Amino acid sequence: MSATKARVVVAGVSSGVGKTTATVAIARALAARGLRVALFKCGPDYLDPTYHARATGRPSHNLDGWMMGRAAVLSTFDRGSRDADIAIVEGVMGLFDGASPTSDRGSTAEIAKWLKAPVLAVVDASGMARTVAAVAHGLDKFDPELRLSGVVCNRVGSKGHLALLRSASPHVPVVGGLPEEASLRFPERHLGLYAADERSLPDAVLDRWGEVASDWIALDAVTRIAESAGPLPAVASATADHPRTPCRIGLAWDEAFHFYYDDNLRRLEELGATLVRFSPVHDARLPDVDGIYIGGGYPEVHAAALAANEAMHRSLRDFARSGGPVYAECGGLMVLAGSIRTLDGRSHTMTGILRGEAVMKEKLVALGYVDVETQRPTILGAAGLRFRGHQFRYSALVATAESAPPAAYSVSRPGGSDGTLEGHQVDNVLASYVHAHWASNPLAARGLVESCAAFAARRDRPRRR
Repeated sequence: MSATKARVVVAGVSSGVGKTTATVAIARALAARGLRVALFKCGPDYLDPTYHARATGRPSHNLDGWMMGRAAVLSTFDRGSRDADIAIVEGVMGLFDGASPTSDRGSTAEIAKWLKAPVLAVVDASGMARTVAAVAHGLDKFDPELRLSGVVCNRVGSKGHLALLRSASPHVPVVGGLPEEASLRFPERHLGLYAADERSLPDAVLDRWGEVASDWIALDAVTRIAESAGPLPAVASATADHPRTPCRIGLAWDEAFHFYYDDNLRRLEELGATLVRFSPVHDARLPDVDGIYIGGGYPEVHAAALAANEAMHRSLRDFARSGGPVYAECGGLMVLAGSIRTLDGRSHTMTGILRGEAVMKEKLVALGYVDVETQRPTILGAAGLRFRGHQFRYSALVATAESAPPAAYSVSRPGGSDGTLEGHQVDNVLASYVHAHWASNPLAARGLVESCAAFAARRDRPRRR
């Protein structure tokens, strides 16, 4: 790891104060200056990193202290920032919010301390004046190990308002702000922001935010703060010494399925897997692969299109019936069900690999971190395999007792009581509402690769490279 890597954490007082807007605007402005900017997201979020990627033209990486642990966080940061001039880490929720109400586990503060990075705090300054100094003072003094180096005031009313805020906070400097720009607001829906593509986030909007940041934020001060970060120790890759087991894994990727941790995909590739993207919405059949990985996304939004693609349903069923390994998370589970019932009451036929119906609900069904322990051998490995993940869903798989597939997981909350049974297994199909992060136990990624390679060997098919 570079001993002088410029880095800064953009944290918030709470959710909804504009961390993503500030991060994207600053990154776009710095990129316009010719800097190579690496972006990261604290926590389990899949959507904010899509905005990061659009802003910089390079992948964004999740850093989650609770799911990944310190070594994996440092390794991922090193890999993602190695060729960058500056790294910006967007926080999650409020600066000190995480997996525990009494410690910094799983929080932005924990990541900032592991990275030895200075912090910029984003404050919603609408209707605020001198109180900004009290907020900054509290954040600065709450944890002596943390270095709060500046404040970015969002939803500022005018340049005069920004000048007032700067005068009010002499000890923790206000490095700038952003005005309320309704026409540039990022669109949202039930899981938060829309994924950022050219339609939901045109380049013109990104460019405009970069111009606003150049006009309203002291970018030289931001870079000086980032350059003040000290050295970090080198950390080896968690999979660098693992043997490679060649196989081909089909990766569902389209407008309905795109929730994946880059770290998970990298682990599969380092273990020997070639990832072959396919579209459950548009493609008529699976590619020539030894296993399938269907991540989360918005299958309920695209339920009609998925239901109309009967050819892909047959291809998935045939692959599963042949014993091919299929690993599915959240949205992936929904497309493997018999049907998806959307909020309008319509039922859309899916693959039927799992019995039951994925029913959309008006309110959140589950949200938060989970510990998982497998209850029987699965395509991820032996019984008793433990790993961590999170849930964020508005649907539930509804099945009768007779048709419910066997539960493969025991799932518990951090510090909670005995786990509840979850995870559905049918032959070599494993589906769950848990979004797993394999940094918590790299054996799970190795198990999936080995299951796919074993299936290829059983078919006695020449393996493509």
